[in-house]
Amino acid sequence: MAEVTLSQRLRPYRVLLASRARAQLQYRASFVTDILGTVGVGLAEFAEVWVIFHNVDVLGGLDFTAALLVFALSNLAFSLADMFVGHLDQLPVHIRAGQVDAFYVRPLPLLAQLMTSDLSLRRIGRLTVAVVALAVALTTADIDWGPGTVALLALTVVSGAAIFSALFTTAGGLQFFLVDGAEFTNAFTYGGSYAAQQSQQVFPGPLRIFWTFVVPTAFVAYVPAVAVLDLPPDPFAPHWLAWCTPLAALLAWAIAGLCWRLGTRHYQGAGG
Repeated sequence: MAEVTLSQRLRPYRVLLASRARAQLQYRASFVTDILGTVGVGLAEFAEVWVIFHNVDVLGGLDFTAALLVFALSNLAFSLADMFVGHLDQLPVHIRAGQVDAFYVRPLPLLAQLMTSDLSLRRIGRLTVAVVALAVALTTADIDWGPGTVALLALTVVSGAAIFSALFTTAGGLQFFLVDGAEFTNAFTYGGSYAAQQSQQVFPGPLRIFWTFVVPTAFVAYVPAVAVLDLPPDPFAPHWLAWCTPLAALLAWAIAGLCWRLGTRHYQGAGG
């Protein structure tokens, strides 16, 4: 029996994602409008950062350039995760409509089907704002460039997107228990996104511990940015901790996998 290659295993996912992308591009006017809408969201969030630092020079140990780097890294990571798995927050709609059962009769795993059930290309607008902000921050900041700095930034982007993807997956698993509890799970996904854009030093001690070691959004942008810029670190997050961002992503996914497994085992089907 011929061994199935990795390319053959991934082919159904590539076909699904390509079909979703083509479907969205069919309606160009709607697609452009959605893109402009997400650009507006990104610009509105950037405007908040600009307004704050237009009135103060330093906040939470960060000046405007440092805050811009934190903003860019966090938005880039969240936009990537939101594009590919953000639609998992629509899982309660599938549960209430009894549509989850239909996924079980298909050959692909449930999580893989839900992750590929939509590809939100409209979120490219917010992603573009984040990329431009990152380019500006990296060219204007006083950074001691070297292989280590480049490696840390690359690890930060990949691991940050993985952390937010894990948060979306955790929220999806919890939705099997909290069908009408979107506000609770959104506190970890969208609330975590907002917390990741801030200097952790603006939060009181318990919240800094929570956003660093419980829901590790501090690893998405703040901890690596402080290390890259060689700024005085938060007492809870020394510079060496920035290299633990991949470990934070792995731990986040371990919890996400557990929540998803418990949730799918709890689900009994549309018939009750």
